[in-house]
Amino acid sequence: MALIELRDLSKVYDLGEVKVVALKGVTLDIEEGEFVALIGPSGSGKSTLMNTLGCLDRPTSGSYRLAGEQVAGLNPDQLAKLRNRRIGFIFQNFNLLSRTTALENVEAPLLYNEDCPRRDRAKRATALLTRVGLGNRIDHRPSQLSGGQQQRVAIARALVNQPSILLCDEPTGNLDTRTSREIMAFFRELNRDGLTVILVTHDLAVSRQADRSLVLIDGEVVVDTTNADEAAHALHQRTSLDDPPETPA
Repeated sequence: MALIELRDLSKVYDLGEVKVVALKGVTLDIEEGEFVALIGPSGSGKSTLMNTLGCLDRPTSGSYRLAGEQVAGLNPDQLAKLRNRRIGFIFQNFNLLSRTTALENVEAPLLYNEDCPRRDRAKRATALLTRVGLGNRIDHRPSQLSGGQQQRVAIARALVNQPSILLCDEPTGNLDTRTSREIMAFFRELNRDGLTVILVTHDLAVSRQADRSLVLIDGEVVVDTTNADEAAHALHQRTSLDDPPETPA
């Protein structure tokens, strides 16, 4: 049994007179311990797919099983518990609480974790901040940290509940090249330790760090490959088709 099983998954946004089809009959499995990149142009459905995988959005039709559990039938409270227990999120804009310290930001998900006693929260959060190289910054607020340091706080926060899946939405989008490399190297380390990593990106250099690439076009997975060059070719080919022809001089 795969960790993630999608069968004929679709998502349609009803905007009144207009219906937007974001996902069309997506069927795929993701095994525990995989490192997967979701790539595609803007509007391809990759963020919708990530939100669905993260139990932030419900599919319109189809089946989604997470570790054997049918997600579509869960109520909002059950979905929240599932997210908190199994999934860590990392975002492009970090999404840190601006008025709280790095330590308090990392502790925040533990407030909803009944399995982590209050006395253990600071200890667990401090250990993770130390692991990401911020053991001497635990009392700093986000405004006192660089972009790379803020993303490291966000990573520690995503890991604090010991999830089985790490979902990353353009995690290097606001970082310089050197910091991006460092963050991706850390994701590789986490994956080698057994964590399932699913990464949404439009950056082919970043996607090459993954072991498997899913190319989404118009809500469909058009390529599912372990060959990064094949994924890049498919994406480039489609992008070229979408470009308007040049007007003769």
